Amino acid sequence: MTKRATDRLSDLKAFAAVAQAGGFRQAARALHVSPSGISDAVRRLESHLGVCLLHRTTRSILPTEKGKQLLERIGPAFAELAQALETATSSSNRPAGTLRLTVPVNVSRLVLPQLLAPFLKCYPDIKVEVMAESGIVDFLSAGCDAGIRYDDWLEQDMIAVPVGPREQRFATAAAAAYLDRHGRPRHPQDLMKMDCLRSRFGGGNLEIWHYQRGDDVYQLAPSGPLIYSAGTATDLGVASAVAGLNSCA
Repeated sequence: MTKRATDRLSDLKAFAAVAQAGGFRQAARALHVSPSGISDAVRRLESHLGVCLLHRTTRSILPTEKGKQLLERIGPAFAELAQALETATSSSNRPAGTLRLTVPVNVSRLVLPQLLAPFLKCYPDIKVEVMAESGIVDFLSAGCDAGIRYDDWLEQDMIAVPVGPREQRFATAAAAAYLDRHGRPRHPQDLMKMDCLRSRFGGGNLEIWHYQRGDDVYQLAPSGPLIYSAGTATDLGVASAVAGLNSCA
């Protein structure tokens, strides 16, 4: 708001106070300003509008017809402003509004269900909108206030705090029927001889399977007949493994 607009608003406030109080002194006391300041404000407003807003007599001050019309328009506006200020003050100590989050699909399935219910119960004036994405999106360009990311996807200039489980691990599993046909792997390297289901991340990279026991670390890229989208099509991969198609990680 410009200074001129602010001055006009102050002049309107002074005029409304005089009309409601029926005098300059009474209005000055209500606004905690000098009577001369109130008088100057009303004169500025009348000069700007080019009309007389108040009938001034030695006994009373009453709004003119134009003044009444102006009061009818600005009265509800001032009342709404007062209500807005009261609402802001009453809720200043309690978080309120809409919180928009962007999260990986797996987080929306595995992490958020445990966090959202207690959070919303604690902050009933907050509404949460969740955008579950298979790829990585920029918080601001997506119109979000915050997001949840795994460490590898965390942008360096973001302020981060840990939420949910500190570690998440994937389990390699297979249907009993598949293991009956092909035998049980005894070592991670045995998976390279088996049909495996692989997932592809939103960036296009296939998931690498990691195994570790003590100081021994293995990173595998097995092959198989099915590649599914990580996050958005995880249910397809799990269902295919349960059906005995092959193993699943």
